[in-house]
Amino acid sequence: MSQEQWSTVDEYFSRQLVPSDPALDATLVSSAEADLPSINVAPNQGKFLHLLAKIRGARRILEIGTLGGYSTIWLARALPSDGALISLESNAAYANLARKNIEFAGLSNVVSIVLGTAFQSLERLIEEKAEPFDLVFIDADKESNPDYLRLSLQLSRPGTVIIGDNVVRKGKVADVGNSDPDVIGVRRYFDLLAANPQLSTTAIQTVGSKGWDGFSITVVSA
Repeated sequence: MSQEQWSTVDEYFSRQLVPSDPALDATLVSSAEADLPSINVAPNQGKFLHLLAKIRGARRILEIGTLGGYSTIWLARALPSDGALISLESNAAYANLARKNIEFAGLSNVVSIVLGTAFQSLERLIEEKAEPFDLVFIDADKESNPDYLRLSLQLSRPGTVIIGDNVVRKGKVADVGNSDPDVIGVRRYFDLLAANPQLSTTAIQTVGSKGWDGFSITVVSA
C-alpha cells in the first residue's frame, strides 16, 4: 500500500460521507493562504471527532491546539445550543485566523479561543474552578502531552472522553530507543494512561491523507 492509495481512499470517504461545507472549506483555504502548517485533521477525521462528541452528548468541550480552527468547527457543531467549547492556542496569528474562521461559521457564541501557552491556560482554568469538560481533544505539541493529560484530568469528571491525536508518529512510538522529544512525550503520555486505574484507554493506528498515524481514546471512570 502507498500514500497515494491511502489518500485516494480518504478522498473517496470524504466525497461520499462529508459533503462540501462553505465554512470548513473556507477554513482550509484561509489556513493554506496564511501558510499554516498542513497538520489539521482530514475531513473524514473531523467528522469522526464530531460524531464522538455527539455520541458522548458533550455540552462542554476543551480543545488543546486550535491552529486555524478546522477541528474546532467540527467539534463545536456537535454542541447543543447552550454548549461551550474552549480552545487553547499559543500562536497569536493562528488564534486570530481561527477566530475569523469560527465567526464565519457562525460559532462565535459557543467557541472561546484562549491565547497563551496551553500549560498556563489549563492551570488558569483549574484555578478558576472551571466547570468540568465532557470531551477533551489534545492536539498540540506532543512533548507536553503528559502535562496536558495531568492538567486535563483536573478539568474532567466521570464519563469525560479524552482524545489524543497523532500518537503513532509513523510507528516511532513503538521504538523505545527513539529520542525525538515528541515521541518521548507520547510514550510518557501512554505510561500515565496505563498507570492510572481511573482511566480506560485504547489506541488505534490510522492511514490516510495524513499518512501513518493514529489516536488514543480514554474514558475517565472515577
